[in-house]
Amino acid sequence: MQDIQAPTIPDHDEAAYRPQAVEAAAQQYWNAQHAYEVNEDDSRPKFYCLSMLPYPSGALHMGHVRNYTIGDVISRYQRMQGKNVLQPMGWDAFGLPAENAAIKNHTAPAKWTYANIEHMRSQLKSLGYAIDWSREFATCRPDYYRWEQLMFTRLLKKGMAYRKNAVVNWDPVDQTVLANEQVVDGRGWRSGAVVEKREIPQWFLKITDYAQELLDGLDTLPGWPDAVKTMQRNWLGRSEGLEIHFAVEGGSEPLGVFTTRPDTLMGVTFLSIAAEHPLALKAAQDNPRLADFIAEMKRGGVSEAELETQEKRGMDTGLRAVHPLSGEPVPIWVANFVLMGYGTGAVMAVPAHDQRDWEFAQKYSLPIRMVIVDPSVIEALNDIDHDLSQGVGIDPMRAALQGRDSNAQDISAPLRVVEAFERRILEDAAWTPRGILVNSGEYDGMDFTQALNALASRFERDGSGSRRVNWRLRDWGVSRQRYWGCPIPVIYCPKCEAVPVPEDQLPVVLPEDVAFSGVLSPIKADPEWRKCVCPQCGSPAERETDTFDTFMESSWYYARYTSPGANAQIDERANYWLPVDQYVGGIEHAIMHLLYFRFYHKLLRDAGMVHSDEPAQNLLCQGMVIAETFYRDNADGSKDWINPAEVEIQRDDKARVIGALLKADGKPVQIGGTEKMSKSKNNGIDPQTMVNKYGADTVRLFSMFAAPPEQSLEWSEAGVEGMARFLKRLWREVGAHAANPDHPVVDPAVLDAGQKALRRQLHETIQKVSDDFGRRHAFNTAIAALMEFLNALGKFSDQGEQGRAVRHEALEAMVLLLNPVVPHISHALWQVLGHPQAVLEDQPWPQADPAALVRDTLKLAVQINGKLRATIELAANASKEEAEAMARAQPQVMHFLEGLTVRKVIVVPGKIVNIVAG
Repeated sequence: MQDIQAPTIPDHDEAAYRPQAVEAAAQQYWNAQHAYEVNEDDSRPKFYCLSMLPYPSGALHMGHVRNYTIGDVISRYQRMQGKNVLQPMGWDAFGLPAENAAIKNHTAPAKWTYANIEHMRSQLKSLGYAIDWSREFATCRPDYYRWEQLMFTRLLKKGMAYRKNAVVNWDPVDQTVLANEQVVDGRGWRSGAVVEKREIPQWFLKITDYAQELLDGLDTLPGWPDAVKTMQRNWLGRSEGLEIHFAVEGGSEPLGVFTTRPDTLMGVTFLSIAAEHPLALKAAQDNPRLADFIAEMKRGGVSEAELETQEKRGMDTGLRAVHPLSGEPVPIWVANFVLMGYGTGAVMAVPAHDQRDWEFAQKYSLPIRMVIVDPSVIEALNDIDHDLSQGVGIDPMRAALQGRDSNAQDISAPLRVVEAFERRILEDAAWTPRGILVNSGEYDGMDFTQALNALASRFERDGSGSRRVNWRLRDWGVSRQRYWGCPIPVIYCPKCEAVPVPEDQLPVVLPEDVAFSGVLSPIKADPEWRKCVCPQCGSPAERETDTFDTFMESSWYYARYTSPGANAQIDERANYWLPVDQYVGGIEHAIMHLLYFRFYHKLLRDAGMVHSDEPAQNLLCQGMVIAETFYRDNADGSKDWINPAEVEIQRDDKARVIGALLKADGKPVQIGGTEKMSKSKNNGIDPQTMVNKYGADTVRLFSMFAAPPEQSLEWSEAGVEGMARFLKRLWREVGAHAANPDHPVVDPAVLDAGQKALRRQLHETIQKVSDDFGRRHAFNTAIAALMEFLNALGKFSDQGEQGRAVRHEALEAMVLLLNPVVPHISHALWQVLGHPQAVLEDQPWPQADPAALVRDTLKLAVQINGKLRATIELAANASKEEAEAMARAQPQVMHFLEGLTVRKVIVVPGKIVNIVAG
């Protein structure tokens, strides 16, 4: 490869910076040098930087560009710190989108996927990411998924994997089970079909066995965003309470319920059970209306979000339970907000103190019984010396007041307090805070803790209940009913039932050359693929035709990168690289991928493969890329969304937007809101178009400058153009300086004031950029500081020997500081500045010189009675007396002091002179 030549000087033309040529040359050099391929090296600290692997959808979008540029900036910066940096890349290649695209394009999912990988890989390479491509893999390849099949068979033997019937979200269009988070407003997240409830056999992993460790582990992750940790804590949902058994009239098994509010037990006026509960099904055998209602409840998803927002519906089963304290009969209702898969499939309903139960009770005219009151109510009762042993409530209170001398004390005020409180509960809403028990017999007057302890002791004595820790988390359902996924390695034998595939028969390979219509999985439709022999008894048997949830592949991919080519899931190299030092990805993965990712790491640890407890020490969640939307209204009321690239913005003479025209016909279009780039709103910007037009460095620079990494970035081509201008200015500055090959060395002892000032600003910039990159990940402010310094450098016209020396030092530092963000132009300019070809990350990161940061002079504000009147500049070691004298000598100060007497002068060294006068 030829060296990149310095631009022609003088009359240097902006066109001399040709980003496509510069970037092609840099990438050719990196590839020839295998610059970013790394191995284990105990002589240097390691740094594993990982961005969430992409789904090969066919083309990169701006969200990809932002995500991977953030990771690349961090990787390149850490390499310049002397660390052994790993940044790998792979493809999360299984899943429904490939099937849907295959149906649409009349091809096989594998063919579509591999073609997309080829295209997206070339796009990533065009952006110049410092990726170790020797570690690349696609999760749809047998040499990858064989190892998760092996792990699954071992988990099955340990009892950590199991199969059971489960009520699931069924997408009737995509013909697959959906996770709760994949149900949006009752519809499948991809098909948009109304989701149904179905009970089918499913495979699960016992993630609940690790619930407490997953919760406790969050406290060991200070480098993770608090928002992510809060979301995981809420999803894990640890709660302490009582499990209470209600006897059921008629001899049925007792009905168990878990409650975190045992203090409200005397307020139970009905019990709610899931439509799939055995008691409900039993009651429906002789009740056609109930049977029809239960069948209707099978429509709709099983996500908690949907349950919270849907209309509350229910039906009385006719069955009655027995209240464990009062002995009163309690009706049992089927309710659509109770799920069989959560807890016992039954909940005790306390309408007075649970809003959902209150709404249900209001709708069906069920009793509402107040049993908890605010302490202020008790204070009102204390005012009339009411004895809580007589009971608290309106009726017990009135009874206790009978026979009293009404003239002895005024009972109307406390009575009004109690009546108002109860009326609020009956008419307005449930009262849900903890308080004091009332209408609860022997438990009246107790607070929550006292009631919990008393009831727990009672139920544990008689065997009708016990203390219990409950979790919102449910075991991870890992099976899907579609084709394009990793086959679950299980054989079904009529004699031996479910048997794991022997390890020496793995992988169970998914056939790729198939015809796929989208309705029935090709492996379900192919009897030859299903046929096999039971490994235990030798009888004819069939393979499992369900495939793994794609979260299975993405839960351990980070570990496989560390052990390329290993004849095992991972090998000893994993413990050199793990845990990941910096993980980058979207916060939308907080309670799915990121939780499974942590869980799987613990499985690897417990299998003896890794020594760490958590997979990643630090997590950065980047914001979305958003853009304006444009549309025209169609006659049927729908909108025809128009891509921003097809629109011309109209502005007034003050550059304010006043309208937009479609370039194709010159007619107006409507300006919509600024939203996340998406296909549905047609507001995505093709990164390749921008790279071809402006160069990869410009696109990278804009994506890092336009917003802090954790905030949304608003796309602006005008902003991209601004970044292009900045790089052209940098190219010109370096070229003009390099035209003179003489590069003297800075001698701090002989610098004049102007040279010292520029050098001080340089080292202040180094100090700031180093902190912004290394500690704060505030790339936008780092770039802003470099832009500000380039402006200062452009005004520095000193062509003397030390002036050129300071300029040379400054330009070298700027190239190095910008290298993580714009590595191609940095690679070229480093050569222009007289250095041999090299991977720039092998150069050490610039260090701020403490001596250069020392100021010879300081600027002080001069105030009179707190108002700024002047500024002065004096020697840094000047005395207070000198500062005061210079301040009082300023013409503006003398003017404002005319006719006034100076009473006091306050000098704060290095900051301010404040003159108090009157």
